[in-house]
Amino acid sequence: MSTTESAAGRITAKITLDAAFTVGPVRRRTFGAFVEHLGRCVYTGIFEPGHPKADGDGFRTDVLELTRELGVSTVRYPGGNFVSGYRWEDGVGPVEERPARLDLAWHSTDPNHVGVDEFAKWSAKAGVEPMMAVNLGTRGTQEALDLLEYCNIDGGTAFSDQRRANGAENGYGIKMWCLGNEMDGFWQIGHKNAMEYGRLAADTARAMRMVEPDLELVACGSSAPTMATFGEWERVVLTETYELVDLISAHQYFEDFGDLQEHLSSGHRMEAFIKDIVAHIDHVKSVKKSAKQVNISFDEWNVWHMSRDESKTPAGKDWPVAPVLLEDRYTVADAVVVGDLLITLLRNTDRVHSASLAQLVNVIAPIMTEPGGRAWKQTTFHPFALTSEHAKGTVLQLAVESPRLSGGKTADFAALSAVATFDAAAGEAVVFAVNRSATDSITLSAAVAGLGNAKVIESVTYANKDPYWQATADDSTSVLPGQNVSVKLDGGRLTAELPAVSWSMIRLAVDGAGS
Repeated sequence: MSTTESAAGRITAKITLDAAFTVGPVRRRTFGAFVEHLGRCVYTGIFEPGHPKADGDGFRTDVLELTRELGVSTVRYPGGNFVSGYRWEDGVGPVEERPARLDLAWHSTDPNHVGVDEFAKWSAKAGVEPMMAVNLGTRGTQEALDLLEYCNIDGGTAFSDQRRANGAENGYGIKMWCLGNEMDGFWQIGHKNAMEYGRLAADTARAMRMVEPDLELVACGSSAPTMATFGEWERVVLTETYELVDLISAHQYFEDFGDLQEHLSSGHRMEAFIKDIVAHIDHVKSVKKSAKQVNISFDEWNVWHMSRDESKTPAGKDWPVAPVLLEDRYTVADAVVVGDLLITLLRNTDRVHSASLAQLVNVIAPIMTEPGGRAWKQTTFHPFALTSEHAKGTVLQLAVESPRLSGGKTADFAALSAVATFDAAAGEAVVFAVNRSATDSITLSAAVAGLGNAKVIESVTYANKDPYWQATADDSTSVLPGQNVSVKLDGGRLTAELPAVSWSMIRLAVDGAGS
């Protein structure tokens, strides 16, 4: 659907909210993140003994505080590409006895000062649910079983007693497990074709469920929609694993190649990927005549400018520990895209049951640190934190009328991207909206009478005249989400001006929904 242009530089869009029309619950696991042994994510990121703000376990308390403020729910660990060559046993026991190993994925050296036990301890301090990945690249079913035993069996076996000897009396109770990582990728250590991986994943899942039947298992989906094997990979892998797994992964990154309008279409492209994955899942379900529903774990997503120098790995005889790697500096436009990607994940909450922003600290991350120094927020921190804090209850199915845009290779996408959540118990509804136009503001008209009696309690917008403004350690606060004074509510009709390249949140107190 489309609307008419109202004036030069301004377009109009409409949405209708009604508490009776829902998509599904707001899932806390949508607000997950990702910690990989890559660059400075772990070392000088979450962990830096000797830092003025390090606690007794060597964890940076400033990063812990920012992680809690970000509102992260789950954290996927330890990779990523790293996991496909990882020997978890190297990272347990006395630190001084742990071996340093080459990390082939990122041409680095890992000292193994942080491993399973440290991650579990950090997760407890951060208040996040750990999501563990097993190595199905250079290793297989037995090693996955060993790690599961180490993590989750309370005692009385070799590996559980080893964990107890290492200081953790009780098992960690980790429920979410990734069966490898991006095994469709030629870059992956131990890369396999779909049948090879599907059978290994099925064997591993079947064995892990013999230890703990109610684990939540994630099979590897395609690394990107551009993969030549996308679709066929899902069909073959799910044919082998459908009754044994709960989720299949999706990974997708977005980059600004110099066309801002195309960059702002990222949420549209993510939505198309999700719908394609759903079609492939449901095809296998139909063929198998299964009563089970497999859903999506979108456990790697973000803006990543991977063609830039920041993403060039070391080479040759240089195998550094914690090199500066993938340390993108994000713009306001990047933050708007991240906000839109979260909107897209929420809008598809019926099928996307888990997601992980990749990554948490320093590496394409909302949180940055200086070794021995400050921690600070990138632009992308703000829409994530506010959405995580305020999206609660149920995701509503919106009726949307929006002009269409085109940018670069992406055509015919909506200028307005929006989602709304409704928490009946708290009496609050929240509208999250992104103006994807690079040039025009949007006059938004929202019909909210279907929520009941409503009043505006907060309205914020994140935008800047220069959409390429970047936060730095010296200035991370000049551009922050600010009050949107244009928001008005009169007679069940809410209006707002949404600047070009902007992310907005409008919170409403409501009562009498549906009456």
